[in-house]
Amino acid sequence: MATEEVRVAVRDLTKKFGTQTVLSGVSLDVRAGETVVIMGGSGCGKTTLLRLMIGSHDATSGTISLLGQDISQLDGDGFDALKKQFGILFQSGALFQSMSIAENVALPLQEHTDLAPEVIEMIVKMKLELVGLRPHAHKLPSQISGGMMKRAGLARAMAMDPKILFYDEPSAGLDPVTSAEIDQLILELTKNFGVTSVVVTHEMDSAFTIADRMVMLDGGRVLKIGARDEFDRIRKLSASEANLLSEDEQIVYQFLRGAADGPITRRRSADDYREDLLGMDASGNPIEGAGSTHGRM
Repeated sequence: MATEEVRVAVRDLTKKFGTQTVLSGVSLDVRAGETVVIMGGSGCGKTTLLRLMIGSHDATSGTISLLGQDISQLDGDGFDALKKQFGILFQSGALFQSMSIAENVALPLQEHTDLAPEVIEMIVKMKLELVGLRPHAHKLPSQISGGMMKRAGLARAMAMDPKILFYDEPSAGLDPVTSAEIDQLILELTKNFGVTSVVVTHEMDSAFTIADRMVMLDGGRVLKIGARDEFDRIRKLSASEANLLSEDEQIVYQFLRGAADGPITRRRSADDYREDLLGMDASGNPIEGAGSTHGRM
């Protein structure tokens, strides 16, 4: 059960790359012991938000606080100390290919603690047992399946007993059974260890399985934050009922249903036409190279 302790606090976050605004005024909280799923279509800003949370990018404006610390105010040593309290499961697993599974899991403990080798070995066995990989400890990443690599990455992310776990598309590229196994591991970590989880995904089956609350992004802004049941209610509406929703919630409805027709596709078609006709993007900025077919008369 989630408590009121806020472990991740995002306030009025904006991120720009050159003239392109990727995130605009994003605010959200993630409380201790809950799983928050961040979702949205391609290009909505969810991966950028994750990278900002883990310190891979700097915000243009706004703040991110992890465990009560504003990460923009930390120096290198301060952020290194904070990183020991959160783990990351990357989409690919991000394992070192020349190291065994056990060596990959041991690496954070070797780099960030003064534990004796025999203690580290014991912890590694415990973490691998947690994800069902202890019998495969000696294998190289190239010798195990994609799903096993995800589980190995999760064991490594858990090596330091973090308070927060960040997941980047944990179910991507997995078959339904393996995806369900990863979902179950996330649920067990939350229940048994009180880990706070932030999960970026576009896999709806997974999202509705693991989420306590959901965040829907669109065009770099938050459309809706709410409990899983709120999103499930929207997902189960009939088409006629959905027509009565606000424009933002109609976008949520189309995304959750995976419908071919709706405001997302209508907007995309309109933007494509504008770009083709006027040589401008949706923000009115000229597109490089556009207009080159207009020769002199």
